Amino acid sequence: MVKSLNFIGAALLSTFAAASLQAQDASTVITSVNGTDITLGHVIASHARLPQQYRDLPPEVLFQGIIDQLTQQELLAQSLEDTPARVTTTLQNERRSLLAGEVIDVLSSDAVAEDALKAAYEAQYADADLGKEYNAAHILVETQDEATALVEQLSNGADFAELAKEKSTGPSGPNGGDLGWFGTGAMVAPFEEAVVALSVGEVSQPVETQFGWHVILLKQDRIASAPSLDEVRADLSQRLQREAVDSYVADLLEGADITPADLSAIDPSIISNYELLSE
Repeated sequence: MVKSLNFIGAALLSTFAAASLQAQDASTVITSVNGTDITLGHVIASHARLPQQYRDLPPEVLFQGIIDQLTQQELLAQSLEDTPARVTTTLQNERRSLLAGEVIDVLSSDAVAEDALKAAYEAQYADADLGKEYNAAHILVETQDEATALVEQLSNGADFAELAKEKSTGPSGPNGGDLGWFGTGAMVAPFEEAVVALSVGEVSQPVETQFGWHVILLKQDRIASAPSLDEVRADLSQRLQREAVDSYVADLLEGADITPADLSAIDPSIISNYELLSE
């Protein structure tokens, strides 16, 4: 956006409505500026690049405003006698980026076709050993002596949940120490190792972690089940898209004739020397 061009203000004064235009083709000429055509495609592309707060405005407000902006921009561009190096270089980068983005969009779209997603899901989960999940509760205290005393009380028949509510300093204390279901890797190593070693219904000896001392009750365990495709769709999609692009780029690199220049004499800090673009 050119800040000095208040195209929104101009659009609000316009009585021209988009509905009056019968063209159905992006190449349709909307206006001509000293022989240079501005097309419906230019207008649509400009609309797509507007900040969201502008794109939310009614089309009848924006349509003529965008035309006015493009007209003024074209007049300003035509008035420039010599194109600065920074503009030429930036346009080259923008062209390169846009074309590369188009390729990436196509690759990404093809990579997440439903059959590709289903195949990736089956490959990852069909025969996977997902291990166990555990349903446990704990009582967290500050010292080993406190934990040892709790173990003794529990061995004498004390109720685990009631002790957790009374003694635990952890956030699960008010809920009887219940931690719900979790899989391997979800808890810190000493805690997980103690849980894995327990039998269902068994209480651990005091276990120390960086949070303090724990007394753990293993309430249930089960074989972990695979998530549904919908539950992992987003993660699978990201992986497939990344792999598709990486593979395509690797193939391009392998077949390309790339001759890097000798960079030994170039100080990397030069990338912030913007004055070079003015030469």
